[in-house]
Amino acid sequence: MTEPSTSTEAPTEGAVATRAAADTVANAEATPVKEQPYAALGLTAGEYQSIREILGRRPTSGELAMYSVMWSEHCSYKSSKQYLRQFGSKTTEKMRKNLMVGMGENAGVVDVGEGWAVTFKVESHNHPSFIEPFQGAATGVGGIVRDIISMGARPVAVMDQLRFGAIDHPDTARVVHGVVSGISFYGNCLGLPNIGGETWFDPVYQGNPLVNALSVGVLRHEDLHLANARGVGNKVVLFGARTGGDGIGGASILASDTFSAGGPTKRPAVQVGDPFAEKVLIECCLELFRDKLVEGIQDLGAAGISCATSELASNGDGGMFIELEKVLLRDPTLTAEEILMSESQERMMAVVTPEKLEGFLAVTAKWDVETSVLGEVTDTGRLIINWHGEEIVNVEPRTVAVDGPVYDRPVAYPSWIDALQADSASRLPHAETPQELRAEAIALLGSANLASKDWVTNQYDRYVGGNTALSFPDDGGMIRVDEESGLGFAIASDANGRYCQLDPYQGAKLALAEAFRNVAVTGATPVAVSDCLNFGSPENPEVMWQFSKAVEGLADGCLELEIPVTGGNVSFYNQTGTQPIHPTPVVAVLGVIQDVADRIPSGWQDEGNNIYLLGVTRDELDGSAWAGVIHDHLGGHPPIVDLSAEASLAALLHAGASQNIVASAHDLTDGGLLQSLAESVLRFGVGARVWISEIMQRDGVDATTALFSESTGRVIVSVPREDDVRFQGLCEGRGYPVLRIGVTDAALPALEIQDQFTLTIDELRDVHRGTLPEHFGAVVGY
Repeated sequence: MTEPSTSTEAPTEGAVATRAAADTVANAEATPVKEQPYAALGLTAGEYQSIREILGRRPTSGELAMYSVMWSEHCSYKSSKQYLRQFGSKTTEKMRKNLMVGMGENAGVVDVGEGWAVTFKVESHNHPSFIEPFQGAATGVGGIVRDIISMGARPVAVMDQLRFGAIDHPDTARVVHGVVSGISFYGNCLGLPNIGGETWFDPVYQGNPLVNALSVGVLRHEDLHLANARGVGNKVVLFGARTGGDGIGGASILASDTFSAGGPTKRPAVQVGDPFAEKVLIECCLELFRDKLVEGIQDLGAAGISCATSELASNGDGGMFIELEKVLLRDPTLTAEEILMSESQERMMAVVTPEKLEGFLAVTAKWDVETSVLGEVTDTGRLIINWHGEEIVNVEPRTVAVDGPVYDRPVAYPSWIDALQADSASRLPHAETPQELRAEAIALLGSANLASKDWVTNQYDRYVGGNTALSFPDDGGMIRVDEESGLGFAIASDANGRYCQLDPYQGAKLALAEAFRNVAVTGATPVAVSDCLNFGSPENPEVMWQFSKAVEGLADGCLELEIPVTGGNVSFYNQTGTQPIHPTPVVAVLGVIQDVADRIPSGWQDEGNNIYLLGVTRDELDGSAWAGVIHDHLGGHPPIVDLSAEASLAALLHAGASQNIVASAHDLTDGGLLQSLAESVLRFGVGARVWISEIMQRDGVDATTALFSESTGRVIVSVPREDDVRFQGLCEGRGYPVLRIGVTDAALPALEIQDQFTLTIDELRDVHRGTLPEHFGAVVGY
C-alpha cells in the first residue's frame, strides 16, 4: 500500500506546467473596469452588478467562478426557493415528530425506531446524461450516494427514475443503452442493490431525457453528521480522488440552461466516475465516523470546492482560510478558477480538530485515500482562499452559498390548457365486442410504458448485501435494517407527466398518492417524502405556473397525509428550444415496516385464493394509458385524488399485513385493472379467473372502463380462503369499498376475464416481455 499524499509543494501527477499569474484581490481592486466573462459563466448583467456591490469592487476571476456556479439555477434554487418554502410552512407536529433532519442539508433523515434512522434523497442528472449518457448517469448515482455518506450513513440501496424519448426514435437507443449501462456499472460496482424505479418513453423527452437517481442509507441516531465548519482552528481536509478538469461547471451550469434544437448551448465536460474509488471512500468515511474523527463533512458534487467551502463556512462559525495550491491534482495545468469549479467525482471535505488530525490521516492512509489539509476554520466571517501565497478569494460565505438572488418569476396561466382540458377522452369510442377488448388489452400490455422493464432491471443487482426483502417487479422496494428485529423500510417513486400536463396541481397529488399507495401495498407505513421536480425553463411564465401549482399540490397533499418532505431537487431548463417537457415531479415515499417477514408481494403464489378489488372504479380515462396507446390522445382532466381514502387504504393494508391475512397486493394505476391482473399472474406464473360484471353493475361503468380506468385508491389483493371472513370484516370495519372479483387458479395457465376474453400466460409473457428487447436487444438472463 502506498502512503497517501498529504499537502505538498507540487501536488500533481506528471510534469508541472508553468503557472499562470492569478487574478488576486489586490489586482481586482487596482483594475476595477476590467471586462469579465460573466455571461459565458451563466450570470446575468444584474447578477454581476450585485456581486460587485456585495464586494465593493469587481470580483476576482476566482470569486467570479464561485459566484457563477453557486448562483446558478441548479445550486441556488433562485427561481424555485419562494415556492419550496411551502414544504416547511405546511407542516404539523405529527409531520415533524420523527424528522431528525429536514430540508437544507445534504439529505433528509427520519427516525424509524429502535435507535435507527434512514436518510434518503432523489436528485437529477438530466442534462449530462443526454450529452454523455454512460458517465452522466453513472456520476448521477455516485453523487447521490455521497449525499447519503455525508449524513453519517451507510448507503444500502439505490433507485432510478428514467424518462426517454419515443422508443422507436433513432437516438433513443443511444441514450437508453448509455444510461442503463452507467447506472448498472456504478451501482453494481458499489455493491448497492437497485430496488425499484421507473422507465418511461414519450416523444416529449426526446431531446431532454430525465435521469433521476435516488439513494437510501441507514445509520444509528448517534452517528448523524451535518455539513458545518465549527471550531476556530479546526482543519479543513479534502480527501478522495484527485481534482481534474472533468465536469468544470458541469451540472451547475449545464443544468441551468436549456438545450437548443441542435444540442446544448454550453458543453462543459461531463464528470467521469470511478465506483471503486467511491466504494473505498464509503468505507473510509464510515470508519472516520465510527472513530468520531470528523466534526463536519460535505461531499463535493455540483460546484465542487466552491460549494463545499462556502456551504461549510456558512453553516459553521462563518470563517475559513484555504490554501488552494494544496489541492491534489490529476492535471497540473488547471488554473485556480478551474480547480474551484471542477466537479471531479469521489471527493469529500471534512472539518477535523487538530488533536484528531493524526488519527484522521491514519484512517485515510489505511484505506489508501489521498488526503490534503487545505486550511482551517477561522472567526473572521470571511472565506479567504490563497493561491501560492496570493489572495484570490475574500468573500462573506453566505453571499455565495445562502444569500444569492431570489427571483419572483412572471407566472402566466397557460393559453392552451383550457382547450386541452376540454378535449376529454369521453368522446373516444369504446370496444364493442370481446374480441376488440382483447386486442386493446394486448396492445396496452405490450406498449412501451406498460411492457416489462426486465431489459433494464435485469442489468441491476437487486440482492447484493443480503438485505433486500422486495424489489422489481414489486410495487415498492424493501430493505431490512436490523437483522435481529426484522425492522425495515420500503420505498417507491412515481410521476406521471401526462397527468401533470393536464393539471399540475392534481398531477403532483396523483404522483404522491401513487407512491404512497405503492409503499402501502408492501405492508409498510408511509412516513416521509423526497422529490425531484423536473420542469422546463423558469423564464417561461407558463412553465412557472406549472411549477407553482405542482409544488402547491405536493405540499397540500403531504399536509393532508401528514408526511413531511425531507428534501429533494429542482431541475429546470428541461426543454429543447422553446418546447418544454411535460411537468414531471417525481415523488419518492419512504415507509417503515416493523418486520420485513410481514411484507406483501405484488403477485399471488397459491391456488384458490380469493381476489378482491379495494376501491371504486370511476369513468376516468382522461390522460390514461388506454387513451394514449389506443387513441393517441391526451386531454381532459386527470383522475380525482382522495388522499383521506388513500390513508384509510394504507391503514387497512398495514393491518392486513400485520395479521398475515393478505397474500398479495398490487395497486391499480397505469393501464388500470387489466394491467395489474396481468402483472399479478406473471409475478409467479399462477393463473386467475376474474369477473368484472359486479364492478360494472356497482360502479355504473362499461367493460372498457372497468378494465382500463385509472381511478385512484384501488388495490387488488389475494386472500387465502381461510382468512376470508377476517379480511371482509377488516374492510367492513373500516368502511372501505371491497368486491370479490376472482380466484387464483394454478391449474389454469391463463388470465380469464369471464364473458370477455382469455389470455394464456405464454401470451401474456410474450407480449409483456417482447417490447424492449425488440428495440434494444436481448434481455440479460433470459
